Amino acid sequence: MTASGATTQDAVEIERKFDVDESTSLPAFDGLPGVFRVGAPVELELDALYFDTEDLALAASRITLRRRSGGEDDGWHLKTLVDSDTRQEFHEPLGSDPETIPGRLLRQVRVHVRDRAVIPVVRLRSRRIVHRLFDAAGGVLAEVCDDRVRADGLVPEAQSHQWREWEVELIGGDRNLLDAAQVLLTSSGAQPSAHASKLARALRDRPQTLAESSRPDAKSSAGQVLLAYVATTLRMLWTQDPRVRADEPDSVHQFRVALRRLRSALRTFRPLVDHEVADSLWRELTWMAGTLGVARDLQVLHDRIGTLISTEPLELILGPVSTRIDEHFVAELLATRLDGLTSLDDTRYFRLLDALDSFLASPPLSGQASKPARHVVPDLIAREVKRLRARVRDSEAATPGITRDRALHEVRKGAKRLRYAADAAAPVGHRAASRLAAAAEEIQSLLGEHQDSVAARALLRRWAGQSQQPGDDLFSYGRLHAREECAAKDAEERFRRAWKRHIRHSLRK
Repeated sequence: MTASGATTQDAVEIERKFDVDESTSLPAFDGLPGVFRVGAPVELELDALYFDTEDLALAASRITLRRRSGGEDDGWHLKTLVDSDTRQEFHEPLGSDPETIPGRLLRQVRVHVRDRAVIPVVRLRSRRIVHRLFDAAGGVLAEVCDDRVRADGLVPEAQSHQWREWEVELIGGDRNLLDAAQVLLTSSGAQPSAHASKLARALRDRPQTLAESSRPDAKSSAGQVLLAYVATTLRMLWTQDPRVRADEPDSVHQFRVALRRLRSALRTFRPLVDHEVADSLWRELTWMAGTLGVARDLQVLHDRIGTLISTEPLELILGPVSTRIDEHFVAELLATRLDGLTSLDDTRYFRLLDALDSFLASPPLSGQASKPARHVVPDLIAREVKRLRARVRDSEAATPGITRDRALHEVRKGAKRLRYAADAAAPVGHRAASRLAAAAEEIQSLLGEHQDSVAARALLRRWAGQSQQPGDDLFSYGRLHAREECAAKDAEERFRRAWKRHIRHSLRK
């Protein structure tokens, strides 16, 4: 239990649940570590309405969304799983309409519910007796709840059942107290709950949770390596989606990394899957990354050019350069962010998520995917190494200027793809995987600096050509452009030295 839900409030919930017979007596808690006294029992009548899609998409992802009244934390509660004991809680006030879900909570789960209706699925009514455990200073260490629960299922058909359970939730105490409480309760006749939540018990665990992919090892098949990597990366995407919607720092970048990882895996491991399915997913992932990429790229450039200006001697900044550059960025950033947010509610994005779910649920694997990973994966990685080497040679032969800039950008993209492929291969014991990933990441980083400079120079040239307002002076734009030229040359030289010094040797098969 947390503080009153009269205002928006989020928290981390650490608790354990226990199944217990109706006749079992609750033990005394005075002897638990740190417990100075036990408060008088408080009885509550709780009424909670749980919401989900008709096919129980939230329950399948171990997420609960409810509207509860009758306790000290009246309101809307959204809980997402962190680990076996811990959930992240998001709280919103009750509101006047019992079936109007707060927008902030819906945004948190949109990646799971997508464009499906969210409806009441279960009503839980509980008679709860709460025992608070206090320390010597009067602080609450934990709450022990004795719940008698009636569950009324609403979908797919009405059904009811009842049970009793005990729950221990940490407030100010630590996990040592939680462990000690578990020993005490189980010795009194309780058993750790067989269900992750009251909702899971009410639904009798009907929804099929996306299987937790076991970590591949040297005995895994090539297909298992691919599917484990896709599952892990898809969960990364699920995590970042609500963060992008809330405009949290670095969220767009991490979201795009997940999309790129998925896209790279479909290219590197293409021989293991149905080509039509892989190509279709690759196209949709590319589209989604593009819709969010513009805003992210603009923000990176804004920060880069702003830093460049801040390091200029004041006497060399002629005219309102900073103001003009900020004006250019503000309008574009706003427009591109709105475009990106719109794409998150686009039916096309939801169908992409559906397709990724289907990919894991019914993998369209080829015969080669069933072969041992230790035989198949090294050859797939070697193909990426060969492709990267060819791109480096192309960049060395390219004419300085735009042609070479584009060739180096292709090297960077190839390095990124190799890095993700090596990351996927690492768990199966491929000896060079970690070395390959580190080498590819260094290439990616060095040429990322080069590409950022290319993009910054293009903007500076454009702005200088458009600069016609009173007080504008082209000198500063030209000087910034020259500094970026130097930065690009330096990044390329460092890449060439690194390639000759050690990266080239790290990329041996």
